[in-house]
Amino acid sequence: MTSLRHGRGMLASKPATPVTRLLIVGFSQAGHMGSYLGAAAKQLGIDYNIVDAANAEATSRIGRSFYWHLCDKRPARLRRFVGQVLNSCVSTQRDVVLTTGCAPLDRWQIQRLRGLGIRVINYSTDDPWNSAQRAGWFLSALPAFDAVFSPRRANFDDFHRLGVRAVYYLPFAHDPEIHRPWPKDAPASAPSDVIFVGGCDADRLPLISALIDEGLQLALFGGYWGAHSKTRALWRGIADQNVIRSASATARICLCLVRHANRDAHTMRSFEAAAIGGCILAEDTADHRELFGPDDDAVRYFSTIPEMVKRTKLLLADADARNRLSSRLRERLSRGKHTYADPLATMLVSLDMHITGTAT
Repeated sequence: MTSLRHGRGMLASKPATPVTRLLIVGFSQAGHMGSYLGAAAKQLGIDYNIVDAANAEATSRIGRSFYWHLCDKRPARLRRFVGQVLNSCVSTQRDVVLTTGCAPLDRWQIQRLRGLGIRVINYSTDDPWNSAQRAGWFLSALPAFDAVFSPRRANFDDFHRLGVRAVYYLPFAHDPEIHRPWPKDAPASAPSDVIFVGGCDADRLPLISALIDEGLQLALFGGYWGAHSKTRALWRGIADQNVIRSASATARICLCLVRHANRDAHTMRSFEAAAIGGCILAEDTADHRELFGPDDDAVRYFSTIPEMVKRTKLLLADADARNRLSSRLRERLSRGKHTYADPLATMLVSLDMHITGTAT
């Protein structure tokens, strides 16, 4: 990715990553964006610290539920948390704060950081207008950021109407140390016809149910599949990436879906599944075609449930096609820059260009 879109046009090819003392505000546990960006910063040789966003939440499940449902999803320890962020910035002389998702910083806290000469940006990993995530306190904070980076174009008008000063399109990526093929000589998980990794969203359940109705063996990873009688027996839980890599190695097809409630045209899993390897059947979107290429080049696409079922059955019956697509996908991914080091560098460079007025 040598350029990225924003509301008015295109940034020119980016120069070298600017020297930055970076503070990442995000969840630092494995599998979360904060940990991926921390690994990317280390790879780029950036001086960085991470403040774990989990420290802003209540310590008990009851407390978290209370603040989520009755307090506009506002973190219980928000004020204490920002003190931690401010202390870290001052004591370690940070000059950029990168927050992820619905970051636990409200408007006045962002303005206070900016008043100290610190630039504050957000990587909007979830759509802030998704009804499941929407929080008034966070929406009011968004215009205070120096820039917002979004992996979806569908909400750009919403950001602009809200008063966000600079919005840039920036796709997800993968961590090459975590998202990689499972070793061929290592023990692998039980085989499946189709693997799907992601939560049981309401619009996903009919697609998965249609494959089950065809008698296919599925491996389902992610939240809430265990809550439905039809999918419960096929649910393998919320697993770490090694378990998913192992299961991917024995799955004949990897199903790649977007989150419609998030207005996504691709997801984190789009890049992760491609990096782990295998034969991908993907929901047909502009972003997926930009990543994977045209139909039947490195993946196959579908737009409707009947088409998904038909193309799944055709692929299951054609091992040569599955091997060809998997090989082409690995080749295609190796030609591009799709690890988190690249979007992190792009964020820092585009912020620098925005501040200096050199973005076009």
